[in-house]
Amino acid sequence: MSFLWALIVGGVIGWLAGLIVGRNIPGGIIGNIIAGFVGAWLGTLILGDWGPNVADFAIIPAIIGSVVLVFLLSLVMRAFRKAD
Repeated sequence: MSFLWALIVGGVIGWLAGLIVGRNIPGGIIGNIIAGFVGAWLGTLILGDWGPNVADFAIIPAIIGSVVLVFLLSLVMRAFRKAD
């Protein structure tokens, strides 16, 4: 059950990051979950484990890390589209 809860929280974090940046995450809901997990890992790695925790995610660093990830991913995707 905790794995399912982590998937839901990761998806919501990725979705929020997409809303904050204003860009769509490739891959839909799977992309949101991946962006949430990777962003949470990056945010915790860079900012530490502080703030409220939900499903073993430190929410504030996870959202910040996901926003950075989605922003960088959108820049890379834009560069690949211009190269075609």
